Amino acid sequence: MEKEFASIIEQLGEDLTREGLVDTPKRAAKAMQFLTRGYQQDLDEVINGALFPTENSEMVIVKDIELYSMCEHHMLPFIGKCHVGYIPNGQVIGLSKIARIVDMFARRLQIQENMTKQVADAIMHATGAAGVGVVIEAQHMCMMMRGVEKQNSSMKTSMMLGSFRKSQATRTEFLALIH
Repeated sequence: MEKEFASIIEQLGEDLTREGLVDTPKRAAKAMQFLTRGYQQDLDEVINGALFPTENSEMVIVKDIELYSMCEHHMLPFIGKCHVGYIPNGQVIGLSKIARIVDMFARRLQIQENMTKQVADAIMHATGAAGVGVVIEAQHMCMMMRGVEKQNSSMKTSMMLGSFRKSQATRTEFLALIH
């Protein structure tokens, strides 16, 4: 990867021997590996057994989970926040694990629409919840830095599973609580 970044920098017309660029290919490769570390993770590893029995069947919400991802179309960042709600069905998941699940999918080349579904499916699968709701709000550098250059645009996506899809009241409660 380091060699590929060196090639890109040279193709831009830069001099790789210039003081500021000497170690840039190495740093860029290291940064890209960090930004896409989600490819080296799987759900079981992320959860690490942090599922706990409960009699609670009321909605659990974690909101404003910041996320940093990379658009798979332009390899530019999109940055935002994720809100997750679920209704336990005999077990709850460790609080930090929800944020780690969001990170696992965000740290891949992505589109926001797919990431929203992946997070919802993963939490539903891991917890056996009666329902899961996920809303992601993000700003996309591919919209802001290039193309139409719209600085104030943001994108919102949602995925509702189980009781969040079947029950308007459940969906409404979730949406009201995250805003």
